[in-house]
Amino acid sequence: MKYLPILLILLQIVYAKDFSIIINKPFNDALFDITQNYDRTISAIGYTKDHRQPQTTDKIYSNPYEYLESQKSYVGNQIELVNVNLNAKILLQKTIELKNFNKAVSILKTPQDGYIVGGYTQNGKMLIHKLDKDGNTIFTKIFGTKNYNKMSKLILLKDESILAVGTSFTSRDSYDPIFTTGLGKTDIFLTKFSKYGQLLWSKKYGTIYDDKGIDAVQTENGSIMLLAQTKYENKSYMTILHITENGDKIWLKEYDSGEKTTPHKIIKTRDGNFIVLLSQINALEKNQVQIFKIDMYQNIIIQRNIQTTYSTVLKDIKEFSNGEFMAVGYVTDDINTDGLAMLLNKRLTMLTQEHFGGDGFDSFYALSILNNSKVAVAGVYTNKNSQESNMWITMLNKNCTMVKIKERAIKKHYNSSLYQDLLKIFKDEIDKKQLKIYPNLKIVFLDKRLYFKIGQYKLTKTQKIFLTTFSKKLIKVLKKHKQEIKFLEINGHTSSEWSKIDNFSSSYIKNTKLSLQRAYSVQTYIFKLQNQQTKMWIYKILKGSGNSFADVVKTKNKEDKQHSRRVEFKIWVY
Repeated sequence: MKYLPILLILLQIVYAKDFSIIINKPFNDALFDITQNYDRTISAIGYTKDHRQPQTTDKIYSNPYEYLESQKSYVGNQIELVNVNLNAKILLQKTIELKNFNKAVSILKTPQDGYIVGGYTQNGKMLIHKLDKDGNTIFTKIFGTKNYNKMSKLILLKDESILAVGTSFTSRDSYDPIFTTGLGKTDIFLTKFSKYGQLLWSKKYGTIYDDKGIDAVQTENGSIMLLAQTKYENKSYMTILHITENGDKIWLKEYDSGEKTTPHKIIKTRDGNFIVLLSQINALEKNQVQIFKIDMYQNIIIQRNIQTTYSTVLKDIKEFSNGEFMAVGYVTDDINTDGLAMLLNKRLTMLTQEHFGGDGFDSFYALSILNNSKVAVAGVYTNKNSQESNMWITMLNKNCTMVKIKERAIKKHYNSSLYQDLLKIFKDEIDKKQLKIYPNLKIVFLDKRLYFKIGQYKLTKTQKIFLTTFSKKLIKVLKKHKQEIKFLEINGHTSSEWSKIDNFSSSYIKNTKLSLQRAYSVQTYIFKLQNQQTKMWIYKILKGSGNSFADVVKTKNKEDKQHSRRVEFKIWVY
């Protein structure tokens, strides 16, 4: 394999060469969709296995189904939301527990900087779950027919309404009010919600055969082009359904491009047409790539078959601003399966491709083209000699190579907007020489009234007045850059003297305690100043430490004892 992902534990220690994050949790995990946030970070959605020990009970069950119902909330898949920055650091990893949940398959970015997650449950219901930018629940909607339903994709429409695309087993009732056409074993199932979660309509579509809803996209005039698969006997075809915003059918057409064809993705291109990704099993029983370009009048503009040596499937595709396309999926040979990235020109001819992964099963499921023309990819990775899949996020260049994280990316923090915002908000204090802010985000007090007296750690009235104003400004900046902040460290220091003690060890130990007490005094005072909402966030990042006299201040190579009796602030970022 050309590129080997770097394990997450290494990313927490050093900046690796490749941008590759593997999140290894117990049991099988995967990421199925990915998006870029307004602050340029990246969020991906998928599932993780949750297994908890059932609570013991003395209740005796005579019905085995009742017993299984009592136990199923303790084991199952749960939504996993992961947020990372452009330096391959995890900013947020949150498991969202829902009863009977199975898998999350789609994530949308809301105009309010939050998320809408789509998925389905173990008992055959669909769900949408709206979150704020920190992953907190706004609302959950569970819906579907009385039969088994499965979601494939969520689409955010122009009016901020939400379209859920999926499949439902038929009710075998042609008078079902949500049934529009067709009556196979399975049918296309669409549900539309308002941005507030109000159900607007649910409808089923299809042919007389078995139909499966795959994906959808909104056209320029507001109508919707829906991608589906139709199966009968041993054949499967791509089906396109064109409907109005209200779900009324305009036309439905089957495209016979081969006997065993599976559609995966539809997108709208910059010229107003549509690209459809498919895979087709050839005479050698290997998947090969098909790509269609169609218009909204059923016409095929381009049909491209991409022949590859190995079995190849593309799951997602996006268009660059210059009209070229990036597609991702997987490739399988006789030994293993790798993630695949492929660059295509405007005519859908392959320009280059790259394989990624290790010795197990690795696959890409979704991509997002970022503002800097890099490509964020979500998928699944399997460690060597393991049978459990892991969540995988990586970043690619436009030429399909993996992005390298260079040392200058680390230094960029020190010229970041966070540093500039600190300089701006503390301009008066800096001009008055009350404090100094270093490029490494360390804040040092210069005003002698802010230092501690010998052996003292309790705050004076002057220190409290200053810390009140100081903390108000500091917290304001930290909240603005919330996604970047790892810790706010308050480090206590002492001078080297301790009266009536000649023993170095005793002096060090007592000064260590004193330095911790100074940090604690400042930390608790700042914490108590905050409102309850701020406290619920800041307690996660506050970190107090004591440095004894290990880092005394020196002037002309001589210890400045007054300036050494201090606290310093250090902002640690991801």
